Amino acid sequence: MLIIDCHCHAGKGDGLTGPWDTDAPLRPYLQWAAEAGIQRTVLFAAFHSDYAAANRQVAALVQQRPERFYGFAFVHAQRDRGRILSMVQTAVQQYGFCGIKCHRYDARLSREICDVARAFRLPVLYDVVGETSVVELLGEQYPDVNFIIPHLGSFSDDWRAQTQLTDQLARFPNIYTDTSGVRRFDILQRAVRRVGAHKFLFGSDGPWLHPGVELAKIQALHLPVEDAEKVLSGNLLRLIGQVRPAPLPAVARRVAVTADASFSQQWRDPWLLGPREEG
Repeated sequence: MLIIDCHCHAGKGDGLTGPWDTDAPLRPYLQWAAEAGIQRTVLFAAFHSDYAAANRQVAALVQQRPERFYGFAFVHAQRDRGRILSMVQTAVQQYGFCGIKCHRYDARLSREICDVARAFRLPVLYDVVGETSVVELLGEQYPDVNFIIPHLGSFSDDWRAQTQLTDQLARFPNIYTDTSGVRRFDILQRAVRRVGAHKFLFGSDGPWLHPGVELAKIQALHLPVEDAEKVLSGNLLRLIGQVRPAPLPAVARRVAVTADASFSQQWRDPWLLGPREEG
């Protein structure tokens, strides 16, 4: 049975905050993956201050072993505003990438990213960091874009977020999740039983989490063979199989550009941050 890990970082970051923005070495990951029987892996960058440069690092790895790796383009909603289309076009047409990766730790997802994903029919793997309320907007506003929300909505084991995402998986056809870093096995088990295997993708969040350990959770679900094939490879292959190598001109012209960082504070959630201080 083909096993694809849909969630692995690779390359060097340019920060020293922690492993996530310092270095994501593939050598130990590949040894662990081989021992676990994982044949292919989706790679995207570590956190970086220049994702165009970071994506080039990942592209070099993918191009060395195209039979082993897929690539997703990492983008920053605010810092890369106005150039998301060109960055993704380079990633798809020159690097052969087949998805977009972004993270709430960087910035909230923007219409610009979603519009570009729609133009190329790319799945978007967006870590919401427990902010699952945004999934309601993604499901309603972009029903023709497929979103993979990793960690069942929360890497930090926020069961409230994971429970809410389970409901959203059941209600929105375009919302998917990956299994990386989900430590509460009972929540994962209930979610798969309620929603169905067609909404789950196996992921490890390598190289920092052991892919064999993450794979053992899928095996512990004791899924029927047909469902296991969906989780381990079929669902991902179906999503990336829809990628359009070049966007239709009319679709590309409708890409919105998000507000810049200095302007974005006007759109913050007033219920969370309170009233603006008087100047």
